[in-house]
Amino acid sequence: MKIEADTVKGFRDYLPPESLQRAKIRSIVEKIYRLYGFQPVETPEVEYDELMRSDAVPGQEEDEAVSDRFRLQDRAGRNLGLRYEFTFQLSRIFKMNPTIKLPFKRYQIGNVFRDEPIRVGRTRQFTQCDIDIVGDHNISADAECLAVVGDILKELGIEAEIHINNRKLLDAIIESCELENKKQVLREIDKLDKIGEDMVKMNLKKYGDTNQVATIFKIMEKPLEFFQENKFEGSEDIAQLQKLSKQYGFVPVFRPNLVRGLSYYTGNIFEIVVKGTKTAIAGGGRYDKSVGKYVGREIPAVGVSFSLEALMGICSEQIDKIKIDPPSKAHIISIQQDNAAIKLSRTLRKSGISCSVSMDKIGKALEYANAYGIPYCIFVGKEEVSKKKFKVKDMLSGTEKELVEKSLIKLLSS
Repeated sequence: MKIEADTVKGFRDYLPPESLQRAKIRSIVEKIYRLYGFQPVETPEVEYDELMRSDAVPGQEEDEAVSDRFRLQDRAGRNLGLRYEFTFQLSRIFKMNPTIKLPFKRYQIGNVFRDEPIRVGRTRQFTQCDIDIVGDHNISADAECLAVVGDILKELGIEAEIHINNRKLLDAIIESCELENKKQVLREIDKLDKIGEDMVKMNLKKYGDTNQVATIFKIMEKPLEFFQENKFEGSEDIAQLQKLSKQYGFVPVFRPNLVRGLSYYTGNIFEIVVKGTKTAIAGGGRYDKSVGKYVGREIPAVGVSFSLEALMGICSEQIDKIKIDPPSKAHIISIQQDNAAIKLSRTLRKSGISCSVSMDKIGKALEYANAYGIPYCIFVGKEEVSKKKFKVKDMLSGTEKELVEKSLIKLLSS
């Protein structure tokens, strides 16, 4: 039988330098998550399918991510599936760990899976980067989540805008216009960027007359002050979020037609877009009715999420400017002095200096160092061992010098 040595459709490999680029971004993301006091969580990639099914979460039959989940069976015939996100797993975690101290600030970076159509920049396995604050109903938690993402994008050199709205406000706008079928109206409004205003207006006529449709679009052009003055529910939450965000050094943009997460968001909703475009690179919001569903009580929660693949695809120009660390700081070349080369490598590593060792011919070893951007090569031959001085070559400038071990460590530690 002929074996096709290929990746499964929708899945891919990541090799250097792209894998190094991804690792660098992950390290930046994780560093900033920790700076804000978020703690790491790891969960299984496989869950019972019943925990992921549409009827496990009220209203979640409308979420495409649920219907796109991968389904499996184990040897015992149990129905299982691959996780399609991290958030639904929080409800199981709180059922199994009722003594978790609240508020609980967690982050998670890992693979999720969705059996959905393939298109440019989208794979069926992708790396999700999530933060959530569980057990805090204060809007300060919303602002903190947005500040985290803002700091990450700033460090990556990505100019972005944070757009905000509120699910309660959206509901209030629809109710004020007396349109029928609130959820379907929201679904149509969510298509504005895809099909344009004229088509959305035409579709909305299924749920109201021409005047009602015209009115809802006029209302969605109003500034936040209009909604505050007219006591629209949710408007004060947005105003408070904007006020708190200023303390973190950013001002989110109010977008009254922003729709996200029809099945689970309950309050403020967020979308982070590349500046000057309509392209979203992250999103999130408050979901106060999901986490506590297995413990019989409401547990407030808010979070923001983005995928590494989407970020790298959408912001490729900015990502390419990120300096990638070479696989090691130095390449030790043994010239028939293997024991001494290994001994030196152990000394360097104990000092926190990454290095690799080569017993190949000098030319081949130098070629390897050049190919992987290793900044220094250290020659260990009979003369170096006897003099207790190592010849060090700067691969960028081509200059060479002889250094004793202590000076070598000082150079490579800088």
